[in-house]
Amino acid sequence: MSDVPFGFSPQDPDDRDKGESSQGGSGSGDSGGSGNEPPFGFGFGGIPGLPGGPGGSGGMPNFDMSQLGQMLTQLGQVLSHAQSGGGGDQSPVNYDLAQQMAVQQLHGNQRTERPSQQEVQAVEESVRLAEMWLDPATALPAAIRATQTWSSVDWVEKTLPTWKRLADPIAERMSNAWLEAMPEEAKQAAGPLMGMLGQMGGLTFGSQLGNGLGQLGGEVLTSTDVGLPLGPEGTAALLPANINRFVEGLERPASEVTVFLAAREAAHHRLFSHVPWLAQRLLATVEEYARGISIDTSSLEEMASKIDPSDPSSMQELMNSGPLEPKDTPEQRAALQRLETLLALVEGWVDVVVTDAVGERLPGADALSETVRRRRASGGPAEQTFATLIGLELRPRRLRAASSLWRLLTERHGIQSRDQVWDHPDLLPGSEDLDEPLDFADRWGAESSDLDDPIAAIRRAEQAESERADEGAASTDSDGTDESDSDGDADGSTGDTPRD
Repeated sequence: MSDVPFGFSPQDPDDRDKGESSQGGSGSGDSGGSGNEPPFGFGFGGIPGLPGGPGGSGGMPNFDMSQLGQMLTQLGQVLSHAQSGGGGDQSPVNYDLAQQMAVQQLHGNQRTERPSQQEVQAVEESVRLAEMWLDPATALPAAIRATQTWSSVDWVEKTLPTWKRLADPIAERMSNAWLEAMPEEAKQAAGPLMGMLGQMGGLTFGSQLGNGLGQLGGEVLTSTDVGLPLGPEGTAALLPANINRFVEGLERPASEVTVFLAAREAAHHRLFSHVPWLAQRLLATVEEYARGISIDTSSLEEMASKIDPSDPSSMQELMNSGPLEPKDTPEQRAALQRLETLLALVEGWVDVVVTDAVGERLPGADALSETVRRRRASGGPAEQTFATLIGLELRPRRLRAASSLWRLLTERHGIQSRDQVWDHPDLLPGSEDLDEPLDFADRWGAESSDLDDPIAAIRRAEQAESERADEGAASTDSDGTDESDSDGDADGSTGDTPRD
């Protein structure tokens, strides 16, 4: 993965150590991508052995004989999809290929264990117990209508509809921006190759998304492990096989870890189900980021003269070139900051609620909470997901700051008032509030009526602002800068208008 989302150039083949070391050091608190996989984009980055892909280089493929069979199989899938038109799907990402490659990767890594009946029963009992423990810890009622036990393949299949909503806006905008920014000379020089770009782009996006989902599917523990409601609404899902691997080395019994994770899953569902605007706000922020994607046209114009219509490799060089990476605009940075803050607030709230619910009941609750935080700090599924999609990693500092803010609100104002912060998006803390949680807690408790009816507080604030604007206009009238007759008709004879 890379800190450049849906990029158009592969990782520098001479700088592989940098990608490997960045993943292990992602806990430094800086945002940005990490990992070894190149981001979504043109350049065949998801196909092993091809330029830009694992085991490949910017030139001729560097074949690993031990993986030759896998490479040929995946290449055959890509060519098969290309010939069939990808099933006629007009999406900018070939999701059939993405699902097929993810499932194949999981089978290759032996991460497809089906849950046993005993594991199914243990998950159902853990969710029921977690819901009982959560009731006194939050004002939000239970929201789980069904409990399921998934394998890694189940996770890929059941979460793919949500991945489409996340990936489509960025892939579509990235493809369009690349074509829009391409100079006319380059389009003419490319000739028939232009007709292939859209189809190959969808195949490449699907290939790399499939690799990412295959990796995540072997690691995620619950349906909300990445901080988003990826599965069906109201359906709690845990992955026992992945939980068993997670438990190794923790020195805690699997039953205890399962209950702890069930509590986190149930808390996420309460939040996303009873705060209906929250999931849409997260997805809208991703779309907002996508709208700002643009390409460095000056670099494209400079490279257009280097394209040789008789040499297809010149087009490949253009597609694999670094200058075709998207520019990072101020609007995109602002959108990323809002997304980072919102995700941190979700995870911080879940952390506080689950700690209060299970802290005195599970002996290892504190250690498990810290393990989850460190997992995020070292690049867990949430970080990998957003580093792949939009070049964002949640900073551990933000997660801890959000937890501290929710803890402070709980201690000062109680559970009911704390959870009322979710009543409206305008009430949520911002990034600056995570830096100064005491100030936000003081403002939130300034008026008890605001705690009883936060929506009314917003309306009062809007009304007060309107009244201040009216007072400003009246003050201007009293100075004689704008005359009105007795019927209330202003002729604006002086030509001046009131200014706020």
